[in-house]
Amino acid sequence: MATASASLLRLSLLRPPTPKTQSKPRLLPPSSLIPSLPPSLNLKSRPRRPGPAAVAVRMSYNPTPATDRLISAAAYTLPFFNSLQYGRFLFLKYPSLSLLFDPILPLLSLYKSVPYASFVAFFALYLGVVRNPSFSHYIRFNAMQAVTLDVLLVLPLLLQRIFSPGRAGPGFRVMVWGHNVVFVFSALCFLYSLASCILGRTPYLPFVADAAGRQL
Repeated sequence: MATASASLLRLSLLRPPTPKTQSKPRLLPPSSLIPSLPPSLNLKSRPRRPGPAAVAVRMSYNPTPATDRLISAAAYTLPFFNSLQYGRFLFLKYPSLSLLFDPILPLLSLYKSVPYASFVAFFALYLGVVRNPSFSHYIRFNAMQAVTLDVLLVLPLLLQRIFSPGRAGPGFRVMVWGHNVVFVFSALCFLYSLASCILGRTPYLPFVADAAGRQL
């Protein structure tokens, strides 16, 4: 009896065996699961192609050839010469204004001396330059813009012949005001286009550029 109780007391003093902890599996980082690409297929090592914005910026710095500037500037002389007839009321009111056109009087006299010079210059510019693919787009756009402006200059004369405002009264005053506006507008368009062509830039005339761009 004593021997049995002593053995039970000895067993109660012994600590229960601690369970063995299972080792957790080691997780690999996500980057290690992706197979390494060869250098030829690695996106980081490949050179990036320039985007559209970079190409546009690079193209904008291309200089315009001198021949393109000269031909484009000469194209705007056609609507300018045809618009001088609208400035006769301003020339009568301000005689000093006509002194600004003295340097171009020989060229203007030569232009007026040729029969049907306006029609010949118009079709030569339209058929020989605008519809000629051998010229650059810069020349063709400027020539088409000059042709479109020249066509618009015919509209005031057509309205004058339709309504016949006479030589006095409110209709005559409206006609004088309209001629002055057309002349000032055409003169400003000529100066702006001439300066833009000399600098190699593309002039965009109001009411004219959109119509000219749709014809190309």
